[in-house]
Amino acid sequence: MGKLLRLIAGAVIALAFALVFFTGGVATGASVPAVQTAVHAMLPQPAEQVSPAERPSEASPESLRELFAPFWESWGIVHEEFVDQPVNDDSLMRGAIRGMLEALDDQHTTYMEPEEYEQATIELEGRYEGIGAWVDPDGDFLVIVSPMPDSPAEKAGLLPGDIVIAVDGEDMTGLDGSLVIRKIMGPAGSTVRLTILREGKSDPFEVEVQRSSITVPSVEGRVLEEGIGYVQMYTFGEDTTGDLRRTLKDVLSEKPRGLILDLRGNGGGYLSTAIEVASEFIAEGVVLTERFGDGTEQVYRARSGGTATEIPLAILINGGTASASEIVAGAVQDIGRGILVGTQSYGKGSVQNWIPLRDDQGALRVTVARWYTPSGRLLADAGLTPDVVVELSEADLQGDRDLQLEAAIQALLGTSASGG
Repeated sequence: MGKLLRLIAGAVIALAFALVFFTGGVATGASVPAVQTAVHAMLPQPAEQVSPAERPSEASPESLRELFAPFWESWGIVHEEFVDQPVNDDSLMRGAIRGMLEALDDQHTTYMEPEEYEQATIELEGRYEGIGAWVDPDGDFLVIVSPMPDSPAEKAGLLPGDIVIAVDGEDMTGLDGSLVIRKIMGPAGSTVRLTILREGKSDPFEVEVQRSSITVPSVEGRVLEEGIGYVQMYTFGEDTTGDLRRTLKDVLSEKPRGLILDLRGNGGGYLSTAIEVASEFIAEGVVLTERFGDGTEQVYRARSGGTATEIPLAILINGGTASASEIVAGAVQDIGRGILVGTQSYGKGSVQNWIPLRDDQGALRVTVARWYTPSGRLLADAGLTPDVVVELSEADLQGDRDLQLEAAIQALLGTSASGG
């Protein structure tokens, strides 16, 4: 089918808004017009205005009339009894949409007002300047998934899990994450002040970050002194698979005893790239199952011709390992191809579509599918638990030793020594 232009990461501030846009609005298996029609049909309307062509097939006119009777009764009471008249019908309508989506109890399914949607989809004229961090824009607040290596975000001390509650002193409560990203982005050399809420700290604190032009790294590799190959992946972009294959061939040419794939801080990327990357390490079998709300599913299998399908393998993960990275790590763990070392991964395992409403009435961001590992584990929320858990303290993070990498090396040396 060609490369799927669907991003399964959060967003990447360094890559401007493009990643957020693809996260929310590209193909998921249902046509956008069809979904728009279904969504429009479910919006509250007076019973006599419900068009048969727009009505969900399972709902009769009588059932819809009965279902929405309390809504229209409440609508009338507000217009007749509320003290501050006249009320704003647009605000009431949009509030009703928000309430409907909140009732779904899914933090990733939200409503964006027309003005917000317009701002969020403005082209950025090729300016890719920001702080250099993978982020999750789908919760109540923007969350740092992971700073990029050597980025302004990393140099400023931002950590995975940091919650951005204000930008330049402006409260971000209730603001769509994609708009928070736009506020954080800006010209290279300028400074943005972030108010951060961090687990383990009782009070928020401020961090000043100088923006820069960001080049997103892809893949790096080498053979360590212990004779173990080491490959670090930073993202799952369009060029990542080719970069990975070239790196693997260089590393494997030195005949290492084992291989470490470092996915720590890797916030994800293209779904198609995740399948391609997994196929470099898995010879055959299911890599991922994507399940939709109508009960259908898409099964993705490993592709033949992988470069490193037999060498002993360990994958490093942490709280910044998200989405596409979790797909690869989860598949490797489930089929017993290798072990995971580090700490719990982020837990991003759902797909969102941005669906614009008719007549420029804003847009819905709707969760349309969830991802499952080969054994049927749901990736969303819980994340992946490593086979070898190695927690790092603040001192460890500031020190020169990489205890997680050392643990992976020792695990592979033990496997090699035992003939595995």
